Amino acid sequence: MTITMQLYYTGSNGSAQLFVKEMEETGIATKIRQEPGNLAYDYYQSLSDPETILLVDSWKDQDALDIHHASPMMQDILHLREKYGLTVRAERYRSDQENIPERDQKYHHS
Repeated sequence: MTITMQLYYTGSNGSAQLFVKEMEETGIATKIRQEPGNLAYDYYQSLSDPETILLVDSWKDQDALDIHHASPMMQDILHLREKYGLTVRAERYRSDQENIPERDQKYHHS
């Protein structure tokens, strides 16, 4: 079952954007996207709060997420979060694609 994490990085004076820029420019984000079991690793800018960046981070299963959390890149991420003085709020979701009620499916056309 797919696991999706939504991580809200909040800073001040543009620090969340600088964090994302460094994650991308140093290749850390690219390496994470290449990890086995990674399905998505994408950053989004909040329109209502310019000091918050949303990371949508999806994994094939818990094992893939556990391997990611044990990787050396996690220390790099923690270092950058500290460097930019970010707070993080996390939400965790498990996919339920196969159980979407028929009455809801008409709103989810591909």
